[in-house]
Amino acid sequence: MTAPAIRYTPDIEDVQPDERETIAQLNDTFDVILERTAEDYGHAVRSVHAKSHGILEGELIVDDGLPPELAQGLFATPGRHKAWLRMSTNAGDILPDAISLPRGLAVKIAGVEGERLPGAEGDTQDFVMVNGTVFQAKTADKFLGNLKMLAKTTDRMEGTKKAMSAVLRGVHNALEAVGIESPAVDSLGGAPNVDPLGETYYSVTPFRYGDHVAKFSIAPVAPALTSRTGAIIPVDGREDAIREDVQAEMWDIDAEWEFRVQLCRDLERQPIEDPTVEWDESEAPFMRVGVIRAAPQDSWDPGRVQAVNEEMRFSVWTGITAHQPLGNINRARREPYRHSADFRARYNGCPYHEPSA
Repeated sequence: MTAPAIRYTPDIEDVQPDERETIAQLNDTFDVILERTAEDYGHAVRSVHAKSHGILEGELIVDDGLPPELAQGLFATPGRHKAWLRMSTNAGDILPDAISLPRGLAVKIAGVEGERLPGAEGDTQDFVMVNGTVFQAKTADKFLGNLKMLAKTTDRMEGTKKAMSAVLRGVHNALEAVGIESPAVDSLGGAPNVDPLGETYYSVTPFRYGDHVAKFSIAPVAPALTSRTGAIIPVDGREDAIREDVQAEMWDIDAEWEFRVQLCRDLERQPIEDPTVEWDESEAPFMRVGVIRAAPQDSWDPGRVQAVNEEMRFSVWTGITAHQPLGNINRARREPYRHSADFRARYNGCPYHEPSA
């Protein structure tokens, strides 16, 4: 029998005294990445997930008749919301697709009512996810250490990165064969070069879910998407192979994903402050609360790429208080995400804005 969902209270977070110092160092390290890539490209790009593989426009349909523990926040009221989806790879520089890294999916939902998080303009709710179930660092200071290492190699040693990625993919396959997953290996270039349209994405960090606490997931359910789950995209000789394949596929796909919620039911077994711990689905199952649909379209339409890739920012801190990000990694993401977006806006002379429904 599944345990009852934990009630949200502010004291479930454990704020450490050195977090402000870590956040300041994160901003400084992001600056290294931002300034180097902007100088090289003559154009500022995101400090993480710089390379986009597809931009989609669709809608989120919130299910009717949800039980009270699931009818929370954005999902408290059935209805339809315009949505934008951005598929990406997690590096802060724009690399050839032969360097294989984990996939990301950022979703912006419009027309979301409710009290806003501090500094969250407009009426949108963002969800930022990756195709893995855990974060690669336990705490913000560990994440800072990883980021510093990444900053040293940003936009450098492309040939070495390609060779290392090929080796690490072999390491990934060997570990997978004996039932071991390694987010560290994947984040360094060992991730399989999978089709992003077939992947399941996870928030990996927890959030407030109205009266409760949850992690989120977006999983493909349309047959045309699930048939691509685990499919490897051939990248030889094509620097933008993933973008090209997604564009070719989306001309004919009626895409549909389920939006799922995993309610926290045991703070020891499903910790708030350690995102390297996967919440066991047998103890805390994912449950559907809606679907995201996207009709066949050009996933690299120039106008939409400009509007979303250049003029929008995605942040877990853009949204309503009912979905407040929780845990030290999420607290550490707030200022650096804004810092990065502000840099891009200044450098490119292109202010970002939140769209309306």
